[in-house]
Amino acid sequence: MIDGLVSIIMPVKNTAQYLNECLDSICNQSETHWELLAVNDHSSDESNTILEEYASKDDRIKVFQNKGSGIIDALKLAFSESNGNYITRMDSDDIMPIHKIKALKTKLTIHGEGHIATGLVKYISENELGEGFQKYENWLNTLTREGDNFSEIYKECVIPSPCWMVYRNDLIECEAFEPSYYPEDYDLTFRFYLNKLKPIPCSEVLHYWRDYSTRTSRTDEHYSDNTFLTIKTHYFLKQEYDREKNLVIWGAGAKGKSLAKKMIEQKIPFHWICDNPKKIGKHIYDQKLFPFEQLETIENAQSIITVANPREQKIITKFFNERGAKPMEDYFFFC
Repeated sequence: MIDGLVSIIMPVKNTAQYLNECLDSICNQSETHWELLAVNDHSSDESNTILEEYASKDDRIKVFQNKGSGIIDALKLAFSESNGNYITRMDSDDIMPIHKIKALKTKLTIHGEGHIATGLVKYISENELGEGFQKYENWLNTLTREGDNFSEIYKECVIPSPCWMVYRNDLIECEAFEPSYYPEDYDLTFRFYLNKLKPIPCSEVLHYWRDYSTRTSRTDEHYSDNTFLTIKTHYFLKQEYDREKNLVIWGAGAKGKSLAKKMIEQKIPFHWICDNPKKIGKHIYDQKLFPFEQLETIENAQSIITVANPREQKIITKFFNERGAKPMEDYFFFC
């Protein structure tokens, strides 16, 4: 391990269209003590040629061919070849602001081990961004400004996969990239959370996140809604679920039904409530649905809310606050 060196881990697959701009942004960093571990994941375009060209001009860039298949195998290979005591990630279609590596490294150096440095993100696209992306960016950045990312970890991924830096030892304690669970960035975020790494507040944009129709996170089945729900359920039952409490699922939409089915499969008992008059009193998966008022009769409850409407979420939060219920202990938002 080389003290002070930042190892940038970057899987690459068919991003030739954006790769030059990405590599230029890395090479132009104000922090110069870095190495780039780029793993070509069986690209069918000119990605590997571009990587080799840059590596021939800058010996800080090291290119490898994925021995396995997919992003997790690429991450494992890159980490195994890395030498720095600071570890960070990069996506090969994104852009680093010139001060990104220095800013993350400085924050981490000041706060020490047991912390995770991150930054605000900004989506860039050749087309108009959808409302969902804009909401996610605003939500994520609001959490990051306060360093309060983990407070809403069961909603969405709260650490942007290409914009974090941790000490090598901390990453190893979190099992690094060894687990083979997708979505891999969300799984790693949960492991940061379980290992009690503390996000460092940040108020500056440190990553430009590119969106386009063929981006992997849009097209690969490993990033479907169901895989995200599987990860949430796994870590909820591992970390949060209190068998001494009465589990309650709020909402009977697609996500609520998927969650109920997962609980039934794992033989986890629960109460199910919703506000849809067409569903109240009926049975889904042999489980009766009750109105929200039913919660008043359930003592010692632990609730999972799958209601996505922001206005309804505020009403639900107010309901819990008035009863002294604690977030991330008595109730959890899953969307």
